[in-house]
Amino acid sequence: MSSACIIRRARLDELPRLTEVEIDAFATLAEALGVVGEAHALPPDVLQGSLDAGLLLVAVDDGDRPVGFLAAEEIEGTLYVIELDVCREWQRKGIGRRLMGAAVEIAEARRLPALTLTTDRYVPFNAPFYASLGFTLSTAEAVPQFLQKKLDHELAVGMDPERRVAMVLAL
Repeated sequence: MSSACIIRRARLDELPRLTEVEIDAFATLAEALGVVGEAHALPPDVLQGSLDAGLLLVAVDDGDRPVGFLAAEEIEGTLYVIELDVCREWQRKGIGRRLMGAAVEIAEARRLPALTLTTDRYVPFNAPFYASLGFTLSTAEAVPQFLQKKLDHELAVGMDPERRVAMVLAL
């Protein structure tokens, strides 16, 4: 396996593979959180929406097979990162960082002032990783309304309110 990969826009026929990537990557998160349970993947319509908007990026190996992806949507003048996943065998090779860099380029090309996301406060490859890219935690007063709704939904489906945070990268 070569460690090189290319970042490009996803294709429709790759959506099933992206679900596989997300489920594979979940094992790393589950281990970090000390949880057991079935992995849940994004609904197909969410991936389709990102694809249709030109906001679904993939990292592909030298056989053009996706090994990571970033799904985003434009919300209230920001690029909201819905999901970022990399297959376990490809993790810790800079692919997530490269996918985020490509998302920044898209946001800049669209003249969007920021990237936004919600994530786990403590897992090293969540909030600390995003902080290393320049994201900052939003204070409760400064969280944009749409991000607060995302957090509220996450808490409603059982995520830990002490762990979930909103982050912003100003461009």
